[in-house]
Amino acid sequence: MPATLTKSETIQKLLARKDGASITQLQAATAWQPHSIRAALSGLRKKGISIDRGTNSKGAAVYRLTVETS
Repeated sequence: MPATLTKSETIQKLLARKDGASITQLQAATAWQPHSIRAALSGLRKKGISIDRGTNSKGAAVYRLTVETS
């Protein structure tokens, strides 16, 4: 049986998608409140994971993992 993802891993997986994820999508996936999602994003940044904030076609904030090129 495959291991289940932690909520932090779930957030990273959603952020890795081409379109990224909104706070609402991250909430639906984790059942966390918006302030908890934002704290998790801050925690990922402190671990050295680069996260970009943009907007989607509806004007909502969308977060994505930033692909760094060397």
